[in-house]
Amino acid sequence: MTNIQIVETSLRDGNQCLWGATGIDTAKTLSIAPVMERAGFSAIDFTTSTHMGVAVRYKQEDPWERIRGMADICGNTPLQFLSTGFRFIAWETATPDFMELAFATLARNGIRRFALADPMNDAKSNVEVARMVKRAGGEQVVGALVYSISPIHDDAHYAEAARTMAASKDIDALYIKDPGGLLTSKRAATLIPAIMAEIGDLPLELHSHSTIGLAEQAYCEAADMGIAALQCASGGLSSGTSHPSVKGTVANLRATGHTVDLDDEAVDEIADWFTAIADAENLPKGEPMHFDAAYFQHNLPGGMVGTMRRHLADQGVPELEGAVIEEMGRVRRELGWPIVMTPFAQMLQTQAVMNVTSEERWSVIPDEIIRFAIGKFGRPNAPVDPDVMDRIMANPRTKELEAEKGMTDVAELRKKLGTGLSDEEFLLRATMPQNLVDAMQAAGPAQREYDPRKVPLMNLLRDVLSRSDLDGLSLEKDDLSIEVQR
Repeated sequence: MTNIQIVETSLRDGNQCLWGATGIDTAKTLSIAPVMERAGFSAIDFTTSTHMGVAVRYKQEDPWERIRGMADICGNTPLQFLSTGFRFIAWETATPDFMELAFATLARNGIRRFALADPMNDAKSNVEVARMVKRAGGEQVVGALVYSISPIHDDAHYAEAARTMAASKDIDALYIKDPGGLLTSKRAATLIPAIMAEIGDLPLELHSHSTIGLAEQAYCEAADMGIAALQCASGGLSSGTSHPSVKGTVANLRATGHTVDLDDEAVDEIADWFTAIADAENLPKGEPMHFDAAYFQHNLPGGMVGTMRRHLADQGVPELEGAVIEEMGRVRRELGWPIVMTPFAQMLQTQAVMNVTSEERWSVIPDEIIRFAIGKFGRPNAPVDPDVMDRIMANPRTKELEAEKGMTDVAELRKKLGTGLSDEEFLLRATMPQNLVDAMQAAGPAQREYDPRKVPLMNLLRDVLSRSDLDGLSLEKDDLSIEVQR
């Protein structure tokens, strides 16, 4: 039996899956940081450009300040940034010089580990980006093999991609990224050995979700097959559409003869922390999920299923859920089996809803689907169905999108935005509305301390003080008595 490492995912992916990426702020992050550093995780899945944008847009917080604060505390535990390649905050494809600046700025501010998950599973693109990350100062690069179910995503597909990335001196590890939680123990028994046969001594990690109750057992099976690390979340941010819990996974691994070198008291404290946040802020907590075979048909990440149901309910057609799921399978096949992860999950779902609700399939085609078909997101896994491609090419909008220019280079952007900006501010202003960055700066430094025990009292005080029908307030607790008059 082997020693298994744990990558902690609560702050990034757990928050994304269960709290819509908005439940965590700087204060909540830095308040638990010393305990996360003490726990002994091999890495912390910390942020993405999407989460950085959320910090600005919804929290009026500087994401660079958050990264620096966390890095100052976590000197021994690498912080991970997840990248999908040539994109930073905006959906627009960025130029190589812009991405290299982004990676260099992330590294300078404290990001040491970069995970690369190309939505097309384009291993050559991952190798190219890995080279750029290392040039920019990144210490560790982990290349993703994004798991999907389709006729073309067989073990040979993943073995070939693994072989390409393992040959790169700039990639330090690989990981199987299973966004839909679809990896069964049976498939793991063939997939993991096929990959490991191609990568030699390169470590292999596994990242899956508990969406349909498969991940916990797959993690145990993977450990038996030589996986180096498992990616898990803590407390209220584990289970559900998030990841298996750190505590549960560690217990299972030890029960089956493996060793895990973590500080158990710190692990307990972290789990209690995220559960306390959920309770204080009335945020959902992950719960064990029932098996649902429909996921093998649509491959949707768990959070996207909830989004689909909400959109259909908002349109007054919740009864179309089954038809939309079936249509998603057809759309995915016709578009050459794209992997159902961001941004393709949202694109497939939108097209399926339009096909079901329109008088004729493919009579309405969103811009993002056109961009996909003409290669703006990279090379599709398989050719688009000829009839669908004919419809797309006949669409007047296609010529406009073909002529669409990507993001301009760094020099031109600096001329436009101001040559005196720091790299950090420049990257935000180049990818976000100026008024949002202005509001972030006006808000000043973020709070650095948070105590979930104080939240109910503070909420009560805010509610009482907002009322105009009260002349005074009296608070009593033990020997303490406070009276306030308006």
